[in-house]
Amino acid sequence: MGRGKIEIRRIENATNRQVTYSKRRNGIFKKAQELSVLCDAKVSLIMFSTTGKFHEYISPSVSTKKIYDDYQKALGIDLWKTHYERMQEHLRKLKEINNRLRREIRQRMGEDLHGLRIHELHGLEQEMAESLTNIRDRKEPKCEDPHYGLVDNDDGIGGYDYGVALGNGVSDIYAYRSQHNHHPHLDHHGGGFGSHDLRLA
Repeated sequence: MGRGKIEIRRIENATNRQVTYSKRRNGIFKKAQELSVLCDAKVSLIMFSTTGKFHEYISPSVSTKKIYDDYQKALGIDLWKTHYERMQEHLRKLKEINNRLRREIRQRMGEDLHGLRIHELHGLEQEMAESLTNIRDRKEPKCEDPHYGLVDNDDGIGGYDYGVALGNGVSDIYAYRSQHNHHPHLDHHGGGFGSHDLRLA
């Protein structure tokens, strides 16, 4: 007796569905290999299971890219054109943003101002004034705080004067002059630069 005809429909049981997939996948791959060997055919198979697992077969004589290239050539289409155009558009927008930010940085440094209208210059001036106000608002409380930057004199640092000097961006040599005034004995013990070095301050 012949086998009964099997109805082709989705297998509801997940385990049975996966087992059937694995068996039939191996069978399809075997047939693809036979076609490739017996008929010298270029065969490419790509499969994804219901769980998203990827499987593929490609004839040993070709690559997946070569198969795609031949496919596009045979149909006269470009599978990558739309994606490439989207990438180019995204790159163009990124370049515009980069150029705009670089131009704004130069303008905040007083450069590249020749193309600005009067209201744009006024707006830039106002932005810079607001930035300067914010910086001063942050700086003044620190300068007025007698404990800001203060360290114990026993540690060999010039205390408040030294801290204020460094906080205001003064050079280390200038700060050392303040330190030297508090500790003149450093010159006698090899701990200082010497009077001739302090002339650089």
